[in-house]
Amino acid sequence: MTTTPDTATPETNDAPDTPSVRGPLAGLRALVTGGASGLGRATAQRLTARGARVVVLDRAGEAPDGTAGLVRADLADDASVRAAVTEALDVLGGLDILVNNAGIGAQGAVEDNDDAEWHRVLDVNVVGLVRVTRAALPALRASAHGAVVNIGSIAATAGLPQRALYTASKGAILSLTRAMAADLLPEGIRVNAVNPGTADTPWVGRLLASADDPAAEQAALAARQPHGRLVSGEEVAEAVSYLVSPAAASTTGTALAVDGGMDGLRLRGEG
Repeated sequence: MTTTPDTATPETNDAPDTPSVRGPLAGLRALVTGGASGLGRATAQRLTARGARVVVLDRAGEAPDGTAGLVRADLADDASVRAAVTEALDVLGGLDILVNNAGIGAQGAVEDNDDAEWHRVLDVNVVGLVRVTRAALPALRASAHGAVVNIGSIAATAGLPQRALYTASKGAILSLTRAMAADLLPEGIRVNAVNPGTADTPWVGRLLASADDPAAEQAALAARQPHGRLVSGEEVAEAVSYLVSPAAASTTGTALAVDGGMDGLRLRGEG
């Protein structure tokens, strides 16, 4: 499902926008892509709880409770993205925070996906992020607290089996985050990334459901993270909430790992 340029009105919630809202993000306006489910939904809910007014952008689903609404877009379609961002800005009256969370998964080694699939995943995960950011930049430039957070992955910093295409897209996002931070810092816009470990999301749930032994597969995914479990969406959302906050005004060009220590720790086994 996509947004077309002549879409008139986004889907909105009835939550009031009142000056009585308090919190570290009070008065700030945010757009969260992929915000109808998974990590995006958790992030939209956390930013709302911290006082921000949030619109989510997604292909399907519904706006999380308490948010200002949902606009629909296909990240592979620039006109669709621009129309949706325009709608979101109309609702919010400007933009201070952009969370680039939307993306798609891919499985297999380097030879397991054809050219069309490589182009599709990179177009959504990397160029889609560019499309949204490009459309949002004029509004972010007008903000006194412009902040962008790109959702990456442990796959950007650790070699994972059967994830070549997905890893390539997330590695590109990590490098792009640093380049964007360098370009936009003189304009007062901070850009950071959050790199989750294997998280408890609908996509991971579908992977587990398709495994020959879902319970064994879940145990294996949990065991490869040093803290011994999947990362929660709320933990990722908390990291995003910090990075977009004015309290993090000196933090830019960094990638915050929320992975139970998977990237940096090498624990000694028992025995």
